[in-house]
Amino acid sequence: MIGWYVHDHGWGHVTRMQAIRPHLDDEVTVFSTLPEPAALVAGTTWVQLPSDAEPVVGTDGITREAHELGDVTAGGALHWAPIGHPGHQERLAVIAEWITRKPLSAFVVDVSVEVTILTRLMGVPTVTLAQPGERTDAPHRLGYDLADRILAPWATGTIESSALVERIDRVRHVGAISRYDGRPRPVDPSRDSEERRVLFLSRTLDAARLARVTALLEADGWVVETAGAGVDDRVDDVWPLLCRATVVVSAAGQNGIADLAAADARAVVLPQERPFGEQEATARVLAAQGYALTAPAEVSPEELLDLVRRAAATMPRWDGWRVAGAAARAAAVIEEVVA
Repeated sequence: MIGWYVHDHGWGHVTRMQAIRPHLDDEVTVFSTLPEPAALVAGTTWVQLPSDAEPVVGTDGITREAHELGDVTAGGALHWAPIGHPGHQERLAVIAEWITRKPLSAFVVDVSVEVTILTRLMGVPTVTLAQPGERTDAPHRLGYDLADRILAPWATGTIESSALVERIDRVRHVGAISRYDGRPRPVDPSRDSEERRVLFLSRTLDAARLARVTALLEADGWVVETAGAGVDDRVDDVWPLLCRATVVVSAAGQNGIADLAAADARAVVLPQERPFGEQEATARVLAAQGYALTAPAEVSPEELLDLVRRAAATMPRWDGWRVAGAAARAAAVIEEVVA
């Protein structure tokens, strides 16, 4: 049995788990604040955890935010451990109780320093996922120090991480993990080969700028499509959209970039502000190594129109991002620590 913690920020962490899961023979129990996805691989159990960030009503009847209950970082040693928060206490208790009664072989943490500490303290071999950006703060260092393996979902020679240098013996670079690895490109005989399409993938622009650049692109002869770029345009399967797009405009999240690589897409990448400079670090590599054109998140619609035109003329080669086989390699890293 393998345990797996999935962070609840966005859907990238659960998507990554779903890409790796088919390559594991063991049963897997997933813990997350997120609701259970519609489809899970057979042998997978989903345990929804209570929130550790909801406001709390104190004994005095006053409602306080979680960060108002006390020092949530334990003097900078942790990222999030709100004082006396019942949801925080219960979620850790659920995981701990499950560990005590299951024949557990490994626990994958994507991502939480606090869950890494808990699982390793309970004597469970632990695999933690690395992330781009500046991760040299005390909590990240502690989490990496406790992990039996550190799974880096990028290729060697792409993203550099100073936090991993001193722990390189436990680091495994597997390449970028995409849910679309190995999926055939769809055949669309009705598609006009001269048609220029641009896909806005994920939230990169505010509504006003998205509307403005859409108008500019359409006036320039482009067909504009969106997937997760607005309020009500989430698309569960973006593979057909990715494959038929002439250019994709995307944020620099790990899963989004992995999907671009799987589709061998021409792209304009607009890194969004994230903790520890995660997306900015990825975008710098993309630009420096010629995978995509990049621009700040504040780019104007007029500048973005020009970038899309320029991207259409590029011939990127994503082989170096090592998407092919990455999910299987990630599963093999997990199996390295199975007791």
